[in-house]
Amino acid sequence: MKEQTIYKSAAGETAVRNLYNAALSHWPIPYTPLDIPTRHGRTFGLSCGDGSAPPLLLLHGAGTNSAIWAGDVAVYGRDHHVLAVDLLGEAGQSAPNRPPWDGPAYAEWLRDVFDHLEVQSAAVVGMSQGGWTAVKFATACPERVNRLGLICPGGIVPDKLSFLLRVIPLSLMGRWGTRRMVRLLYGRQLIPDGVEEIMITVTSHFKARLGVLPLFTDDELRRLTMPTLLVGGALDALRDMAKIAARLRPLLPDLSVTILPDAGHVVLNSVDVIAPFLLA
Repeated sequence: MKEQTIYKSAAGETAVRNLYNAALSHWPIPYTPLDIPTRHGRTFGLSCGDGSAPPLLLLHGAGTNSAIWAGDVAVYGRDHHVLAVDLLGEAGQSAPNRPPWDGPAYAEWLRDVFDHLEVQSAAVVGMSQGGWTAVKFATACPERVNRLGLICPGGIVPDKLSFLLRVIPLSLMGRWGTRRMVRLLYGRQLIPDGVEEIMITVTSHFKARLGVLPLFTDDELRRLTMPTLLVGGALDALRDMAKIAARLRPLLPDLSVTILPDAGHVVLNSVDVIAPFLLA
């Protein structure tokens, strides 16, 4: 397997990893690090919460890592054995390998993760690209996903071209441009302290994956017969949540939808909606 270079320099990789390690030093509940072998590359994860409780797998979005769940994991960990894993080829500690999206690789990858952890069936919650990955796995192995939480998922409707036309110029404008991108992503929500500096560090050193997530077919989406919750922001600059909900409603037999009026592509406090759904 040929490893890819996903950072602009060795020093940049160190800077991003130091940010991640700093975040994990403040992880709100005890955790055990996971080193999971898969056919598509070694995968880093975190195991925490009630180890005897039903398993819950968390999948972050592009350009981030499992540290994004730090604000939610204490709630999830009350009633679940939480397993947060870093996506391949993203700004975490999993292998830098970036398998093709238009094939079985990501479903195979998560199947290997489940098998290594001896998880037969779990609730899965995915955000953005992690939401796409969750759907990819759930359509390939529906018997292994008992509940599905999707936060602004990719692959349901085409992304907004207007977002790319705004973000590409901003990405070339240094710190000022990154701050504008953060504001765009958060909608009218209050931006948490430290987020802008984290984004500046990541965008300065990490090579974002280019390309467009493939859209799922109607036949694929009809396989999502498990209880599914869609959560998103009405001000999402990347994806039209109303259109996503409209496409999913006639295809999924057990779908709930929550669209938050002030949220953008980043949805703060989604745990307040998702945690009750997981226990229903």
